[in-house]
Amino acid sequence: MERADGPPGPQPAATVVVARPAPDGVEVLVLRRAAGSRFAPGFVVFPGGVLDPGDSELAARWFGDPSEASRACAVRELAEEAGLVATASGLREREPGADLLAAVEGSPPPAAALPEMARWIAPAFMSVRFDARFFAVAAPPGTSARPDRVEIDPAWWSRPAVVLAEHRLYESIMWPTFRTLERLADCSSVEDVLALRVEQEPPPMPGRGRSPEWRGQGAGAGSLEAGSGTEASA
Repeated sequence: MERADGPPGPQPAATVVVARPAPDGVEVLVLRRAAGSRFAPGFVVFPGGVLDPGDSELAARWFGDPSEASRACAVRELAEEAGLVATASGLREREPGADLLAAVEGSPPPAAALPEMARWIAPAFMSVRFDARFFAVAAPPGTSARPDRVEIDPAWWSRPAVVLAEHRLYESIMWPTFRTLERLADCSSVEDVLALRVEQEPPPMPGRGRSPEWRGQGAGAGSLEAGSGTEASA
């Protein structure tokens, strides 16, 4: 039987929304992709990236199940991009010079500590496609992120409504990030964030051609984001 060749499927990816208490509600960790990034330079995203071949093995070690590769990817990317380590005792800052994965290996978090918030799958007509699962995790008050200064520069905490006020859709923020922030803006506590579930929605049409995932740029950066359907560094 002759095999029908079709376009490649979306790349599996994972994103993690990190929330911490703030005097006026809740803050989330956002990153800006470095100017030298091959994809979406200067765009504001959540920590995340495409799955690595080794994420299934990490999932088996950390969560006892290789099918949890997306959750393992979220943990790994958070450590790599922001220097924050998810452990059984909660999220903590990485010690300077410490091996990122070894810090998780010693006391991996339970899967329940990173509930799945959403899944965005980019439609087939888009040039850059991801199948991204969004997770959430709590951070203690005062937690500081340490961006890698390679893919990400800088990283900061902000109320979701403030991020939305300071960044325009399609110009410095992509649709899955934008829509997630809109829903996060309704959360008054970290517990609300952990319980939040966001449904995928099509993006507003006007102006979307300015967004990187609609412009046909190559997809090869380790931390990526895509628009109508998905983002990896969301």
